Order: sequence, then C-alpha cells, then structure tokens
Amino acid sequence: MTKFRKLNRPTGHRMSMLRTMVSQLVKHERIETTVAKAKEVRRLADNMVQLGKEGSLSAARRAAAFVRGDDVIHKLFTELAYRYKDRAGGYTRMLRTRIRVGDAAPMAYIEFIDRENELRQSKPPTPPPPPRPALDPWTRSRLSRQFAPPKEDKNSSESDI
Repeated sequence: MTKFRKLNRPTGHRMSMLRTMVSQLVKHERIETTVAKAKEVRRLADNMVQLGKEGSLSAARRAAAFVRGDDVIHKLFTELAYRYKDRAGGYTRMLRTRIRVGDAAPMAYIEFIDRENELRQSKPPTPPPPPRPALDPWTRSRLSRQFAPPKEDKNSSESDI
C-alpha cells in the first residue's frame, strides 16, 4: 500500500480501523467520520470498487484480504460493480457536516454516489470538447505571417543579376 495519514494511531490499529470503516461504508453506503479519516477511507473504498469492477478471482482474493465480511465482498462484486461499470473513478463523495462537540474535530459524511437517498445529487458528466481540425504542419501560422516579412523567391533575385 501507499503512504497513509498516521491518524495518531499505531500501524496495526490504523489498518484495522480503516478496514472496518471501508467495510461499513460498503455495507451501509454512508458513514459519518472525521475529515482526515474520510479522506483515507475514500482512497481505499475507491480501490475496492475498482477491484469489484475487475471481477477476476485475483481481484476477489485481494478484496477479501482487505474488507471484512462475505456480504461486503458480494456487494462489491455484484451491486457496486454493476452500478459503476461506466464510471472511470470517483465513486465516493465527502461532505463536511459539523464540528464535533467533545474535541472540535471537523466531521464529514462519506458516501457512494449515484445511489438512492444521497445527500447531494451528482453532477452530470461534462461533455467532451468538440474535435479540433487537424493542422497541416507545412502551413504558416497567422502569427508568423503577421510579424515575419514575406519570403523572397530565389528565382526572382537570380533573374535580376
């Protein structure tokens, strides 16, 4: 795995907490946690959905090594893989909600997008820009024609001699 935020926890506790949070996110499709934890869970949950979309036995084993529960793995490889089959990434959304009373930690909801009862509707995909016509590499640009003097013909200068 890549570098994670330390979240003020030992490595074993941190990885166990993140595995549980990803499993609960897949199971319930929305959880409330602190902003720092939500940013880490978002990375891992998107990776798990990618494995679900891949659908191979190797991907199933890699997902099973991380998430907890057979029902979670089944949901990853059936429901979520089908829901996001046309999406290239960005399967989760983080919405900041409040400041926690006890320690003033910023809280956030993290949820899967394109589902029922989501807190905010996802934006429609942006249309691709119109295709640009291919440029001929041998034509001179407008800018070079504007500032560069016109070329002199070699034939016209030789005829004067």
